[in-house]
Parts: sequence; structure tokens; C-alpha cells
Amino acid sequence: MPEIKESNKNLFTQYTLDEKRRLYEAAAELFSENKRQLFDRLVQNRTRHICVVLEDIFQSHNASAVLRSCDCFGVQDVHVIEDRNKYAPNSDVSMGSDKWVDYYKHPDILQTYDELHKKGYRIIATLPHENDTMITDLDITQPTALVFGTELTGLTQEAIDHADGYVKVPMYGFTESFNISVCAALSLFYLTEKMRANKDIHWQLSEEEQATLKLYWCMQVIHDGRHVMEQVEKRLFGENAHKK
Repeated sequence: MPEIKESNKNLFTQYTLDEKRRLYEAAAELFSENKRQLFDRLVQNRTRHICVVLEDIFQSHNASAVLRSCDCFGVQDVHVIEDRNKYAPNSDVSMGSDKWVDYYKHPDILQTYDELHKKGYRIIATLPHENDTMITDLDITQPTALVFGTELTGLTQEAIDHADGYVKVPMYGFTESFNISVCAALSLFYLTEKMRANKDIHWQLSEEEQATLKLYWCMQVIHDGRHVMEQVEKRLFGENAHKK
């Protein structure tokens, strides 16, 4: 889904789960059966148990590469801090992943941390420090937000000071750090595999979340998707459907 903001984040909240399913069935008639089967399969592997926070990434292609990795590993939510640097997806790098991953823009790190804490996340800053926890040893039984810093200077001191914990990816060469997109990909690969293997972690989206997400995905594959979805809503639920 393109950037999630006030104008589009609550498009389907007025509907019950059954109504969302009816709306999806009607919308799915407008695209191929193969795409429908793909949505039904991939939504089962989506998660918000792990999310990603990007602080002031200077190069858009790096942030776009992180979005692509999130999509590949089934991580649904990315939070982008735009304190100094603005972000716009680089389509050559993201390869369309910005259509399937929810990304949110925030003005500062503390506001982002506050929102994530309210949702129950433990905030983990990625740092190359000697005494930090290895990525392989990180406890992810609680919902976890991984925070990555800018390419040149890393995370700000504010982002570090207000994090709940710290993690590092092991390195054994002369170079002192990984490229941010590489670090994110390595971290997400290991942690999502660890998450899926733990039977005590309820990492999948709820039925309600899955139904909502598939409706957002519908808008990405239908031409003029938002307008068409509004027409489908009116056909099913009446003229005031979107105000229900």
C-alpha cells in the first residue's frame, strides 16, 4: 500500500469482518483468479509482530531496498522518520514493494517511539557496539521494532537513548559496518525465521487485519482502485457506504 496517512488509513474500519469479506469477493471479480489466489496465500504470511523503523535515511534507494526486503520477508509495517531527509520510493529499487508494504512517515523519532510503545512494541536499535546483543540472541517473544540509522552517521543519540535494547549483526572483516539495506535484510531474514519457528509467538495477522489488508491490495491491482472500490461499496452497502 502506498504511504499510509490520515486520508487512507481508515478506509474500511466501518465494516464488520463479514462485510469486508463480501467487499473483497466483489472486488476480486475485477482481477485475475491467479492474483486472487496469490493474495489469499501471501496474506497468511504477513506479520506485524516485527516492524522496521528508518531514521532519516539519506539515500532513497537504500530505504526502498529495505521496503523490498520487508515485502520479501512478510513484514508489513515500515516507519520512516523524516526529521531532515524526505523519502520517496525509488521504483527501480523497490520493485513495486511499496504497493504491498504499509509505510508511515513521522516527523521525529520520539513521536514514533511513543506510538510504537502504545502498540506494545519493544524498540531495538541496531548498533555495531561490542557489548550489544547478537542478532541471533535477540528475544522476540514481544512485538519488536527494529530501528536502523542513516548511512553516514548511524542512529542519532536520541534514537539510541530512548530505545529499549540494542542488537548487532556479527562482522569479521575490515569494514566496520554493513550497508543499511544489507543489515536490514540480514536482520529480517534471521528474525522472521526465528519468529515463524516459535509456536508460542502469534505472529500472523488477525482475520480482521487480513481482510482489511486484502482490500488495500485490491486497490493496487485495479485501475483507479480507490474510486472503483468506492463504487463497489455503494453497490453492496448503499450510497452512504463509506460513511457507515
